[in-house]
Amino acid sequence: MLILLLGALAAAEPTTNATATNADYAAGVALLAEKKAASAIVAFDRCLAAEPAGSAVAADCHWESGWAHYLEGDWARVVKHWEAVQAVDPERDGLDRYLSQARDNLGLDALLSKSRGQAPATFKSDVPEGTTVRLRAVGDLMIGTDFPDGYLPPGDGSDTFAGVTDWLTDADLTFGNLEGPVCDNGKTTKCKPNSKPGSCYAFRTPSKYAPLYKAAGFDLMSTANNHSGDFGQTCRLETEQHLDELGIAHSGRPGDIARLEVNGLKIAMIGFHTNRACHYVNDHETAAGLVQALTGEADLVIVSFHGGAEGSKALHVPDGTETFYGENRGHLRKFARVVIDAGADLVLGHGPHVLRGMEVYNDRLIAYSLGNFSTYGRFNLSGRLGIGAVLEVTMTSDGELVSGQVLPTKQHGEGVVAKDAEGEAIDLIRMLSEADFPGTAVRVAQDGTFGGPG
Repeated sequence: MLILLLGALAAAEPTTNATATNADYAAGVALLAEKKAASAIVAFDRCLAAEPAGSAVAADCHWESGWAHYLEGDWARVVKHWEAVQAVDPERDGLDRYLSQARDNLGLDALLSKSRGQAPATFKSDVPEGTTVRLRAVGDLMIGTDFPDGYLPPGDGSDTFAGVTDWLTDADLTFGNLEGPVCDNGKTTKCKPNSKPGSCYAFRTPSKYAPLYKAAGFDLMSTANNHSGDFGQTCRLETEQHLDELGIAHSGRPGDIARLEVNGLKIAMIGFHTNRACHYVNDHETAAGLVQALTGEADLVIVSFHGGAEGSKALHVPDGTETFYGENRGHLRKFARVVIDAGADLVLGHGPHVLRGMEVYNDRLIAYSLGNFSTYGRFNLSGRLGIGAVLEVTMTSDGELVSGQVLPTKQHGEGVVAKDAEGEAIDLIRMLSEADFPGTAVRVAQDGTFGGPG
């Protein structure tokens, strides 16, 4: 029985097909269950040396050895072992999905190596001095799902952003986190037929809804989150295709980096999440290398992350690693500083489903969570879970924070976003920023405008 790699992949529940009896195989599985990857690899190598190539037992040893190398981030060997499984047992549960992920990560290693070899000593911008970019950003977006039935908005979502479109379009650049795929195909293994109602969440927004994002003003989206793969790799790639056709830049899958130009400035955005199906928020060294590589080609580098604990009690940003249902959800303070030290100019967080505080580090803004923005049907929106914001940030061409504003929103009913005249988001972000980041917190005025600490 294949062990479950807790914390390695969100929603990963692969299973083995053969009944291997090799003692080294059994020993390797036991070692892997304890996350002793190096020792497990030795055992699986002995198994492979003893078993006939192409046998069912050898396929099992290749499969498990791939997971051991996965824990060590050795993508070349992961791909080698899983391609050996593919040759013998191409229908093995999970193989297509996780082999695709491993190949993406292997390609990312090659991209980093190429970037280091070809990067100039420094990037020289040719935009006029004084050029700025005014960005508006929101948190989670999931505007209806056809799984399960009954969670699509009326009128095919035509009024989804009606109450806030003027805010979203009034910017040089508008960003959001696409919480789930936009597609019509694929299948989910996330929710079992006997899953209890409310115990499992898999999203799939019909592709005919995709133009709603463009019409609302979105130019840039992160697809790095725990719902992007809800309906498999086919659906994930279809989502990217729809965004490409609409001219919405995106980042999430390893090697997928958003690039666009605004006011003559070259801008790159890279999205991170807490599993290896995306750029990995817990691998700080690789994250820094990616950001540093992008500084050689772009005036501004934006980092987005999906991380942290979830729910109404997850308002504060701890100074340490967060966990949620046993999963490592990142040391987000450390991650944000690492990527800024590597050259990032703005860090935009999401994932906890509530707003969190903001701080300024080395003259760069870090927003730790933008909360739920427009999430129809399947999200708990009670209390502070229903409070959101449009975050406005103006930056210089060097990435320094010039000014900002919190434009408060609130979701009503099943998840209809509207402007919030009470301005709850303004007071909440002010309070959380002051509580969590004394000395570096943004200073938020009563009208939502803010600046750096002073």
